[in-house]
Amino acid sequence: MKIVLPAADGTLQPYQISPPRGWPRPEGPPRSRVVYAAAHVVADPLGDPAAPEPAVDWDSTLRVRRHLWAYGLRVAEAMDTAQRNMGLDWTAARELAKRSADAAKDFGDPAELVAAGVGTDHAPGAPDLDAIVTAYSQQLHAIRATEAGVVLMASRELAALARGPEDYLKVYGAVLGQADRPVIVHWLGEMFDPALAGYWGSPDIWRAAETLLQLIRENIAKIDGVKVSLLDAQHEVALRTALPAGVRLYTGDDFNYPSLIASGSHALLGIFDAIAPAASTALHALDEGDMLSYEEILAPTVTLSRKIFEAPTYNYKTGLAFLSWLAGHQDAFVMIRGAQAARSLPHLAEVFRLADSAGLLPDPDLSVRRMSALLTQYGIPQ
Repeated sequence: MKIVLPAADGTLQPYQISPPRGWPRPEGPPRSRVVYAAAHVVADPLGDPAAPEPAVDWDSTLRVRRHLWAYGLRVAEAMDTAQRNMGLDWTAARELAKRSADAAKDFGDPAELVAAGVGTDHAPGAPDLDAIVTAYSQQLHAIRATEAGVVLMASRELAALARGPEDYLKVYGAVLGQADRPVIVHWLGEMFDPALAGYWGSPDIWRAAETLLQLIRENIAKIDGVKVSLLDAQHEVALRTALPAGVRLYTGDDFNYPSLIASGSHALLGIFDAIAPAASTALHALDEGDMLSYEEILAPTVTLSRKIFEAPTYNYKTGLAFLSWLAGHQDAFVMIRGAQAARSLPHLAEVFRLADSAGLLPDPDLSVRRMSALLTQYGIPQ
């Protein structure tokens, strides 16, 4: 089956799609690593992208999550991959966490299978650190009321107010003291959100890491692990080595995840939203010590991931929604606030090629029909 796709140089080139690859459904989760896929939300195609409240297609959104659970992955919910702080407001995030936790009960314990983002985004312009603590606390208790676990997200409001490491330690210490079970602390780099530059009180990531380590040591009973999204493999390995025993490092490095996971990191990754079948198969190979299969499966997914997460990195959500649509997990390629337009047609065409090369288009006929319709919309008839 062939399709004509635009290339980066502006030319049109024929492309032969590969036969579908069958990925086995696992009997359970990976044994050697704890793995979360940060999941995207599906927008209602009839919603108004300019409306202040996001229009979410809840049925399709939960279909994506059931697909991830079926492959043995946990779900990181209501975080930046779900367009948190980029269209998904706190009201919708709380509803998403509740619906996801309820759906997870068909697969197991929602506190284990769902970790939902807790932040301060419902309190823009918070006047002081006490207000930041209050905002975090409100979301913490609301998320735990859904029965989901917690990811303590980086706060734009705290980044704007904090004057040094001591302010981060004060706020996080007060919030962690209220946690009824260990949480994941999230360090999100400025490539994902420019408003978080200098988080933990320093633009130097090594100094910032010392503050984070101090926080963990002072609150070790409250912390399951730390999720690091800095795209710096050397720094991640050093931080992982310095963590106290029993505290996990969840890699958020969508460029270098195979080597980081193989060497000991756990994972909380946006790219796993798009590559769940391949990731699941590779992780079970890792469980068995089959490094050859692990590396062979994940190698083409890295090329795909680096394309999806290319600068500006925060637009990676477009690629995830696009692949979900091509794979048949959602019926429309639309996003909150019209973010499907954040990537060019040549970019999406290359994502199509790379997903096919990685064996991630389960129904080639469907994928070609949908890609052809998109190309025709752009004036490129097939």
